[in-house]
Amino acid sequence: MIPKKMDLQTASAIKSILQKFNINNARVLIDLDKQTVEAQEDDYSVDDILEAAGVLSPERGKELLEEVKRSREEWNA
Repeated sequence: MIPKKMDLQTASAIKSILQKFNINNARVLIDLDKQTVEAQEDDYSVDDILEAAGVLSPERGKELLEEVKRSREEWNA
């Protein structure tokens, strides 16, 4: 699927429509044929999180990875 850029006004209008259905996720999949909206969870990879956090010491990086692993195990339990 190729993403298409939209202007701020259009994005705001779509966001407003989705909020009427209590959909506040940043990412959604709209299927016009099925007339459905699927809210996608914000899923970030560990690499994305570490990159966003900036430069980390190797020790701190290991701590964060362990914390992410523990959190994922808790969520899946």
